[in-house]
Order: sequence, then C-alpha cells, then structure tokens
Amino acid sequence: MNKAIIKCPHCAKSNRVPAAADGRPRCGNCHRELPWVVEAGDDDFGEIAERSGVPALVDFWAVWCGPCRMVSPVLDQLAHERPGQIKLVKVDVDHSPQLSTRFAIQAVPTLMVIVDGKIVARQAGAAPAPVLRSWLEGALAK
Repeated sequence: MNKAIIKCPHCAKSNRVPAAADGRPRCGNCHRELPWVVEAGDDDFGEIAERSGVPALVDFWAVWCGPCRMVSPVLDQLAHERPGQIKLVKVDVDHSPQLSTRFAIQAVPTLMVIVDGKIVARQAGAAPAPVLRSWLEGALAK
C-alpha cells in the first residue's frame, strides 16, 4: 500500500499515512488533523481518490510543465488550510497514461474535485491563488 510521509504543521512530527486510508489522518504525536497530500497513478487512483472518505482535489500535472510548478504550492497551501476536509491527490500525467485518457486530459495542470466518486468540478490551466481558493470552495459547497 502507498504511504505518504506528512509533516505535522503543528508539532513538526513526520507521520506515515496510507494514501488510501479511511477517515481523516491525525498526527501520532499531537493528534491534530493533518493536511493530506498523496500521489496516485493508474493502478491506485480509484482507491485513493474516487473512494476517498473526504473530497479529493486532484491535480493532473507534469514535471516539465511550468504552470504546474506555479500552481503546486498553492494547492499544497489549500490542503494545509483544510486538514481533514480534503485530500490533495497528485497525478503525474506522464506516468499515468490510462488516467490521462480516461479523464481526457488535454492540458496541464488540470484540476478536479471528486466527492463520493463523482466529479463535481473541473478546471484546466493555472490560476492565481484567490481564484483557485474560490473555485475549490464553490466545488465543496455543491
């Protein structure tokens, strides 16, 4: 099983969290909710994102993509602002061709919000932090 190492923003303790865990990850030291940032690919996307117990913010990105590198810290910040409320799932399109085809990814970055296995919002291209924050809040309100 894929595990993510998540550093607690409250006490700085590193925590090993299964990428497909049920519930909401908590720090083993201070017991506060952790921001959940994981990677997924062709083999484990369904388990990690589509069957997630919390809404999944999916980032389809590529190493060579400049706008992806600009958006990534904003998405990390959104996950840190909403510990226990969202799971940020990063999908490298070059290593996940089946997912890229399945979701018709034609531009990177492409963002999706998946709630209860359904896509409730989708956006292609980079955007400033306030726009992404507003987009995510609107998607989570649906």
